[in-house]
Amino acid sequence: MYLLGYVLLSLCITAYTNSGHAAPSSEKKRATEHIEKIVLGSGCFWGAEKRYQQIDGVINAVSGYADGQGVSPTYRAITKRSNKHNPNNHAEVVEVTYNSNRVSAKTLLMHFFEHHDPTQLNRQGNDIGTQYRSIILTTTEQQLKTAEELKTQFQPLLTQQGFGEIATIIKPLDTFYKAESYHQDYLAKNPNGYCPDLRTGVTFTQAKTVADKTDNTLLFQGKHIVVIESQGYCPYCEKFKKDVLNDYQGSIPVTTRLASQLDGLTISTPTWATPTILFIEDGKEVFGRQGYLNPEEFYLMLGQFKLGKSEAFNVAFDEGTDGRFCKEYEIFKNTPDGVFIDKLSGAPLFDTRHRFNSGTGWLSFTRALPDSVIEKADNRYGMRRTEIRSKSSGIHLGHVFDDGPNGQRRFCINATVLEFRPRT
Repeated sequence: MYLLGYVLLSLCITAYTNSGHAAPSSEKKRATEHIEKIVLGSGCFWGAEKRYQQIDGVINAVSGYADGQGVSPTYRAITKRSNKHNPNNHAEVVEVTYNSNRVSAKTLLMHFFEHHDPTQLNRQGNDIGTQYRSIILTTTEQQLKTAEELKTQFQPLLTQQGFGEIATIIKPLDTFYKAESYHQDYLAKNPNGYCPDLRTGVTFTQAKTVADKTDNTLLFQGKHIVVIESQGYCPYCEKFKKDVLNDYQGSIPVTTRLASQLDGLTISTPTWATPTILFIEDGKEVFGRQGYLNPEEFYLMLGQFKLGKSEAFNVAFDEGTDGRFCKEYEIFKNTPDGVFIDKLSGAPLFDTRHRFNSGTGWLSFTRALPDSVIEKADNRYGMRRTEIRSKSSGIHLGHVFDDGPNGQRRFCINATVLEFRPRT
């Protein structure tokens, strides 16, 4: 009997294991390590994935699809025109894996509600369709309860600020499908773009942020560049600062704002993307651009803004040439001690100590300041010349020749693209 019982017990254990019930050990391991998952959809998953990855306690954030029926869980399928208004379409979602000892589901869900517009039905910003619906898919009873409670708490705060009813769907997760590999860490792989910032500005701690009370008085006086940034981390904002703003020294001031800090200004460009660069004069937008701008794009727009349709713009961007003895030449040929700077970037280019009178009618220097210009071959018009461009902005400055005084070079420079700064 003892042997028979032992055999039967062994068979039962083997049958239990082979039937796929090995999960309890992995479940116990996850519980011991306090690892939980929740699936959240708040529009395009690229930016959301990146934001969740920045939260301390989040182990991983994976873009994917969920909550669909009869539609293949692939990007090609869910973006078909026939599925744009299909209520059974999959939603773009992010599976967030987190350590609940370090970050709670409540914290993640508060982040979810605050970082998009949960009152929009089947859209976020310019993204329209059922795939962009606001949705919370839970994996535990406590997550479900917390989500419902936070939805109830957030609604009156939204109502106070003029928003409608929360449209967020809250339900248990059925199946999560991981998105294609090129969607994973998309913002890191594609550095030239923008981060959608579609939040309402309403938070759980305050119905209206202090930031909304920003004083914009100075922006109503003259020309300004306004860069709309994200409240959270935006890689495109950081890249724009690194590539452009950190080296900008121009005369038109740069001001950073959140989309909620534009009170009183007349803006026509949508402000839901970060960065958004606005060129403003006397409080009114002249033109703007959503998304990352590289230095060449930024300085072209700045040139249009600052120079307009002028000889200076023609010289800077169409490689034109000042007229001999032009007005700016007459002003700059005898300035006090100082430096000549790029009219757009403000970067120092030439020093009066290297200036000389060549008699040509154009400003002439024996050298440029170190690391300030770029030399390029220019074989246009049947001539072989060396063109000089500003290293900071890329604008055309003039040419360099080998006929300077005492065997030195002669930098023949257009005065219209320069500004003068006295030496202090």
